[in-house]
Amino acid sequence: MAKIIDGKKISAQIKDELKEEVAKLKEEGTEITLAVIQVGNDPASTVYVRNKKKACEYIGIRSVSYELEESTTEEELIELIEELNNRDDVNGILVQLPVPKHINEDAVIKAISPLKDVDGFHPQSVGALSIGQKGYVSCTPAGIIQLLKRSDIDIEGKECVIIGRSNIVGKPMALLMLRENATVTICHSRTKDLKEVTKRADILIAAVGKPKMITKDYVKEGAVVIDVGIHRLEEGLCGDVDFDDVEPVCSAITPVPGGVGPMTIAMLMYNCVNSRKINETELK
Repeated sequence: MAKIIDGKKISAQIKDELKEEVAKLKEEGTEITLAVIQVGNDPASTVYVRNKKKACEYIGIRSVSYELEESTTEEELIELIEELNNRDDVNGILVQLPVPKHINEDAVIKAISPLKDVDGFHPQSVGALSIGQKGYVSCTPAGIIQLLKRSDIDIEGKECVIIGRSNIVGKPMALLMLRENATVTICHSRTKDLKEVTKRADILIAAVGKPKMITKDYVKEGAVVIDVGIHRLEEGLCGDVDFDDVEPVCSAITPVPGGVGPMTIAMLMYNCVNSRKINETELK
């Protein structure tokens, strides 16, 4: 019987730790502020933004939100970002993605100051991660590291296979696993004999974007399986992993929902609170 890695429980622990830290900062006269920008009214984005605001409220982080019309131009959005970059009372800036098609996502990410890039998407943040310097780390991969560590799963010396090479999950995940001394393989749509590669994994991380693609045929007996995917099907939410098929053969597995998902917001909050240290030392 596989151990179910409980992302809700672990994310709650992290948020409680951050709540204590924020209370101490307030006693010292310091307030942490996150600016959240949403362009348009995509329903999924609205849910994510609401959850981020709730997390801020729970931890004691002040949030200022900007709900912009779908018709907002790229210039107007970047002007707002630059204004927030220059505000001393704003520690972090988050633009909820995706943005409408007429706005260049890459330009928006680059417009956010690396000092306030709490999503960890700015090229400078990614560069710092790749050469082992401190800085903001993309929230989902950072959350997966916490899931493993707080579940007492050893990473050092283990063979880790990541399915997916996105800039948001796959690539930073590989760098973080290397930082923890794992041996890392990244697979993608052009990988030959995918099942043969994934069956070598002690830790298998699925970020492929296809519902229930990963069955037990991809998984080594006793492996740890981390499911990054989330898909809304008629029968409910599921991940990239066929949970019922894989759970009997692995030693530990994350469920969907309640696995990786809650960790992403917890690590965003961590980045906000950590912004003080990054601003004071690393990036100046």
